[in-house]
Parts: sequence; C-alpha cells; structure tokens
Amino acid sequence: MPELFLHNSLTRRTERFTPLDPARVRMYVCGPTVYDRPHIGNARPAVVFDVLARLLRRLYGNLTYVRNVTDVDDKINARAAENHEPIAALTARTLDLYHRDMASLGVAPPDVEPRATAHIAEMITLIARLIEGGHAYEAEGHVLFTVASFPDYGRLSGRSPAELRAGARVEVAPYKRDPGDFVLWKPSPPEFPGWESPWGYGRPGWHIECSAMSWRYLGADFDIHGGGGDLLFPHHENEVAQSRCAFPESHFARMWVHNGMLLVNGEKMSKSLGNIITVEDLFARAPGEAVRFALLRTQYRGVLDFSDTALMEAKRELDRFYRALQKTPPRAGGETPQSVMDALCDDLNTPQAIAAMHKLADDALAGGEMAAVGLRNAGDLLGILKADPRDWFIGMTPHVTMALSDEDIEKKLIERGHARHAKNFARADEIRQELAAQNIILEDTPAGTTWRRG
Repeated sequence: MPELFLHNSLTRRTERFTPLDPARVRMYVCGPTVYDRPHIGNARPAVVFDVLARLLRRLYGNLTYVRNVTDVDDKINARAAENHEPIAALTARTLDLYHRDMASLGVAPPDVEPRATAHIAEMITLIARLIEGGHAYEAEGHVLFTVASFPDYGRLSGRSPAELRAGARVEVAPYKRDPGDFVLWKPSPPEFPGWESPWGYGRPGWHIECSAMSWRYLGADFDIHGGGGDLLFPHHENEVAQSRCAFPESHFARMWVHNGMLLVNGEKMSKSLGNIITVEDLFARAPGEAVRFALLRTQYRGVLDFSDTALMEAKRELDRFYRALQKTPPRAGGETPQSVMDALCDDLNTPQAIAAMHKLADDALAGGEMAAVGLRNAGDLLGILKADPRDWFIGMTPHVTMALSDEDIEKKLIERGHARHAKNFARADEIRQELAAQNIILEDTPAGTTWRRG
C-alpha cells in the first residue's frame, strides 16, 4: 500500500500519515455556517477534503468523516433579522442550498454531519469540565476560557505571546480577565436562540461547538482535523486549547490540514469589491464538474486564483479526457495507475495527478484500453469523469455548458487556423469538437471558415 504524506500545520512539516487505528481512520472538517448561499471560497475546502476522504478510503477502507454545520451564530442572527425570517427557516433553507450545490460539485456527503444546535448538551459538559479544571471562569452571565492556563496556546498558528497580545481587540469587554480570553458561553436575549445552562439562559461561543462535536463522534483523540487556512487562528487555535484542557491526557487532532486562500482575478473576495462569486453563479457558466476540476488544478495548500479563463481551461481539459474515453471506452475494473496514486499520496498533489491523467489520455486517444481504464479510475479518485462522454458533449450534464462570447469564438477559429497551417490536424479537430460541444457549428468553405450557433 502506498504511504500517504500530508503537510501538518501543527509541525509545519510534511509528514507520513500514520492513523491511530488503521481499521478506523477519523477525520473532522469544519463545515458551513448556514446563513447564505455558498460561494466559491466555501467550495474549495469541501472539494479538497472530499478528495482526501476518497483517498483515505482507498488506502484504509474504513473512514469516519465528520463535517459539522454551524447553525447557531451571530452572523445567522443578523441575517435572519435583515431578511425578516425565522432563524430556523434561514438555516434550513441555506443548508439545503449548500447540500444541492456541493452535490452538483460531486462532493459526497460526510459520514456524519452534526448540527451545533443538536449538541448543546455536549458543549455544556465540556464547559463544566473546563471550569472545574481551572481553565474557564464565569463573568456577568458569560463563561470565558483562560488562555494563560494553556502554555501551548499559539503553537498551532505559530504566534508568539507578544503577537497574540498585539492582536487582541482594542476595546476589551470589562468582564474579561485577559484580552485574549475567549467566550465559551454567552447570554441570549429573547429574540435569539438560547438554552438553559448552569450559567443562565444563553448560547455557545463558536469555538466550543467543534470541540464538542468532534469529541462526540471521534473521541478525544483523532487523526486529522481539516479546514480553510483562514480558520487556523483563532478558531482552530482555540479548539486545541479548550479540547486539550478538557481532556488533559489527549492530543486532540494528531494532524492539521489546511487549504490555501482563494482569490478572484487576483483579488481577495469581499463585499466591498463586489467580487463574491457564488457556486450557483458558476453553474450558469460551466458544468459543476468543470468548477470542481478548476479547484483541483492548483495544489490544495497553494493560493488559487479563480477566473473565467481558469474555468474555461478546466472545461477544455475535461473535454480532452472525455474525448479519450469516447475514443476508447474503458471496461469495468482495473486499478488506479501508480503515477496518480503516488501524486495524491504526496500531500494531495492534484496538479501532478492531472498531468499523469493527460499521459493516460494520450494513450487512450491512441486506442489504449488499459490507459482508458486507468483514466476512468483516476477520475473516480478525483471525483470527475462521472458523465457518459456522449452526454458530456451534447450538454446533458447537470448544468449548462459555458457560454462563449463571439470574441472567444473568433479566437478559437484563429487558433484552429494556425493548427491547420502547421498540419496539427488533431488540435484543429479538438477545437472543432470543443465548439460543437457548446453548440457552435463550423463550416469550412473555399473562402474560409464560418460559424453559427446551432
């Protein structure tokens, strides 16, 4: 069996993955906060950890993959008030949209998808343990974690005590003993969700939710904790502190895996820039499988610059893979090629895996049946190449194919003309098929090539 190596954010090294129990690998990933439709930044970790889950199942057979849902949060409360709708209605609706969009990206459901509101009892238990152990205190209806009680605080994020103090808010709540102390429980006004607790009617802080749910389903020690790099501090740092203090003999997560930032046309997504792209927006431009593939063309730890150009390139590469499968239909069975497995076992090196798939496509286009089998099996591991090639090219995929502008089509014709002049007839034929897949009909005449929309 190939050895899996992953970059561990805790040690800042790429390490051999050795599960605590090879018969049951355990992974927890921070899931959505359900107050709005998911955007492309939310989709990246969902796709990345879906691939990691597929790989772990291939290597070890048995994986318990937990991805939580945050359905009690101040952002949710604010959005519900803004929309004039009940909080429960907002979270139910947006969670349903998240499920739909992730399914369209080929993201398989996790084994367990716990909702925070269903695990208040576990949170209260953990908070009580922290108070009893001297790691938390009550103040004006709040319960706060005492950061100074955990000597390793800052180790995961790599921040020194001085940096942590400098990063504390200027306006510190008067009931805090130290500016860095964070909330475990807080009072709830009547219009907000709340539960009875030993500290009064209230609701949990964000960080305690994940500690409680990971403990409930995976135990005090488990193999992998994943999420976006933006969660490393303070969310994951706080999870480590409260979990290890609640269970002093534990190590909590043995390995921390974080995906990198996603930019849009070179800029960070933000409301102020007006460049937030929802997953639904992208489905008007490309099939869900092309969106997924665009997210995998950059190694998961790297900064991914998402653009329409990148999406078109992803669609074009998928077209080539599907042409190979159409040329040489694969039979059932076979194994994933070693070149693809080696790439994915090297810290999920998806670009290298895709490069290996292009070599398989070369052989499949030349009639190699085993290459076609390998290409299909590699696609299974990456969560792509799920459609019948005929359906892919006639647009019977779950979403419409990407609409090309007149200018884009003219550029394709120029490229095709250059290919024909260079006697690269294979590429010229590829361009014709690419355009045909989007219902663009070419007609070669003595006077040149013309086109029309079918």
